[in-house]
Amino acid sequence: MRFIIVTGMSGAGRTQASHCMEDMGYYCIDNLPPVLIDKFADICGHSQGKLEKVALVMDLRGGYLFEQLTDELKNLKNNGYEYEILFLDSNEETLIKRYKETRRKHPLASEGSILEGIRREREILSPIRAVSDYIIDTSNMTLGNLKKKMEELFGGGDNKENFHIEVESFGFKFGMALDADLVFDVRFMPNPYYEESLKKKTGLDKDVYDYVFSGKETKEFCEKLSDMMDFLIPKYIEEGKNNVVVAIGCTGGRHRSVAVASYLAAYLKDNGNNVITTHRDIEK
Repeated sequence: MRFIIVTGMSGAGRTQASHCMEDMGYYCIDNLPPVLIDKFADICGHSQGKLEKVALVMDLRGGYLFEQLTDELKNLKNNGYEYEILFLDSNEETLIKRYKETRRKHPLASEGSILEGIRREREILSPIRAVSDYIIDTSNMTLGNLKKKMEELFGGGDNKENFHIEVESFGFKFGMALDADLVFDVRFMPNPYYEESLKKKTGLDKDVYDYVFSGKETKEFCEKLSDMMDFLIPKYIEEGKNNVVVAIGCTGGRHRSVAVASYLAAYLKDNGNNVITTHRDIEK
């Protein structure tokens, strides 16, 4: 079992780090009272492998309860549970800027003094920071940078394993694919709808698929689309995205878009990507 304690300065990115860990398959709990850590670890230990990756976000929102954290972590180790501590930090200028942007009050600020609150918090957290296994300074990090760092430390595999691609076919006459990151219009391709023997079939049928790909323009488009995916996917992974939705549209969403989406999904799977294929309007 991998047991991670996520803590650090308010405004340094604990919430974003927790989201990253959830995307990597960790079971995350936010602001669990320290006194319950040992009991929760025991539940995980008896989960028969169902809770193998766990992250607990601990911070000063717990008030006086947070003061028990050091003692509870000692109890955890004494009871045979190993853990790692991740501490998120940032410089004062960055933390002040983030608080002003969000217009939130620092939990330790008195009379609205953000700087005073930050300095008091840093003093309180200094013992836990001193024993942390990992310290990430997010002062100059983008969310993509943070995700990449989190995946390096806690992903347990290369970033591509955590990246998913959804290839979706749809029909324009039923509305745009609203959740798409990339949309491609294939209404210029040969249309099986006007062939009586193919009209009631779909792009999943071989004869319809072959008809769509009988056009020179279809083959040329798919070659260019494949090249674009080969270029874009590593860039998305590098930026820290966890998934991308590629939508292929034709008029009704039964023939051309389905055939091309099927081609693209097969191409991406053959290149080692995690792919989900959906045909939104194939039954309409």
